[in-house]
Amino acid sequence: MTTFQGMPAGAFGFYAELQDNNNREWWLEHKDSYQSLVRDPLASLLEELEPRFGPGKIFRANRDVRFSLDKSPYKTAQGAFASGQEGVGYYLQISAAGLLVGGGYHSHSPAQLARYRNSVDASGTGESLRHIVEAVTAAGFAVEGERLKTVPRGYASDHPRAELLKHKSLAASVDLGQPEWLESPAAVPEIARLWEELRPLVDWVTRHAAP
Repeated sequence: MTTFQGMPAGAFGFYAELQDNNNREWWLEHKDSYQSLVRDPLASLLEELEPRFGPGKIFRANRDVRFSLDKSPYKTAQGAFASGQEGVGYYLQISAAGLLVGGGYHSHSPAQLARYRNSVDASGTGESLRHIVEAVTAAGFAVEGERLKTVPRGYASDHPRAELLKHKSLAASVDLGQPEWLESPAAVPEIARLWEELRPLVDWVTRHAAP
């Protein structure tokens, strides 16, 4: 049984300090705080949400700095993902700014991208996605994802769903700051409600653009 009682307020302070002390020595000194303030509560939260949204995964705290000019070793936010389908699902992020909630997909293969574009191009599935995107935007989510500057080759520049065709990945998210409910068990139904608002988008991507 989960022991989730809320995300401690100290989690935000942890990341505020990390931003000014992003080095191995500071991390090792505060590793126990990371475990108790961030990782353990987040794992319990995902356990609560798993029956409705799929198994949860907490991302690594270390950055991949091999190809980056920024050699800071640690991420200044903790991300987590819940999904029943590889690469498509629901996202959470804790940082100094607070909580971000989202859903959709970010990675893509050529075959996946081709399926996505074909589905956007088709009037039935394409119009379904357009209505879904309008609904999540009206609900306060920002629609995002990797995009081309122009409509991809092979599609008319005045295509009725030209903006959706430009997407190579598609997701939506909302920054919530530090709502009072996040520090209590009420975070479970609140996050579930937000993820349910994103379920039509996640379901569409699962059917038409999953890996």
